[in-house]
Amino acid sequence: MTGDTPAGSPDPADDPAAPPARSHGRLRAAPTAVPRDLMAEPQAAGAWTAQIVTLFPEAFPGTLGLSLTGRALADGLWNLRTIPLRPFGIGRHRNVDDTPAGGGAGMVIRPDVMAAALREAAAAVPGLPVVYLSPRGRPLTQAMARRLAQGPGVTLICGRFEGVDQRALDAFDVTEISIGDYVLTGGEIAAQVLIDATVRLIPRVLGNQASLAEESFSVGNRGLLEHPQYTKPAEWEGRAIPDVLLSGNHAAVSQWRGDMAERLTKERRPDLWRAHRDSGVDPAKDRQLSGASDQARDHRAHEKDEPR
Repeated sequence: MTGDTPAGSPDPADDPAAPPARSHGRLRAAPTAVPRDLMAEPQAAGAWTAQIVTLFPEAFPGTLGLSLTGRALADGLWNLRTIPLRPFGIGRHRNVDDTPAGGGAGMVIRPDVMAAALREAAAAVPGLPVVYLSPRGRPLTQAMARRLAQGPGVTLICGRFEGVDQRALDAFDVTEISIGDYVLTGGEIAAQVLIDATVRLIPRVLGNQASLAEESFSVGNRGLLEHPQYTKPAEWEGRAIPDVLLSGNHAAVSQWRGDMAERLTKERRPDLWRAHRDSGVDPAKDRQLSGASDQARDHRAHEKDEPR
């Protein structure tokens, strides 16, 4: 329902079947044609924004509301805005889907319903790329998360049933992204995975931004898998921390970590190792495998510039 309410027509806000959109963040309120919860917290002006088109807005923020991402959300470092799909449904029962053209099992989300939701999203936060979480999409990589983190945000479509009518995806230039070679019942979990991978790259979200430089797929780790990690106690149930890590020899520690990163990558991700070996360049420099060490470097430079 995207137009004005005609005279004499019931107010859409009185319809119990139309749950209000929810927003998470602070400092900015955006106009919308869809009824809003007047008690919802406004959005943080200028912050990275994730908009979620979903049949289940109650699934958010979910785990995104916990720990570092949840604290960053409360602090206004990023915004989360859900756009319930049901209010845009057709007819008395707000139907959002119909049978597949050509026959077959399942149901397909209608293009007119999805288009109405995406237009509402574009009006609220213009200029965001639109991503459809789909098993047929390109695999989500650290490089994708990095590029998204450097932009203004993203609008995510959470599919259900047999998917979304292709005409809507084509009309809105939607990019399809997959989080793995398996199928979920819906896109909500996949959306949380993509948001978490992206939001953690935003400066100040992590307590120690420099930690991004040495994790798996990062430039600082040459795009390889991360080395094993240890902490106290020095010996646990007959298993000791490798002596080199307790030696105090930083060069030796660095060499050990590099050797272990190579060993684990060869054993567990031969595809990454072949890219590293055959290309003659670090996989991290490839657009599909790069990490976020430059953000860590920028964060350290920012810290140096701040007055003490």
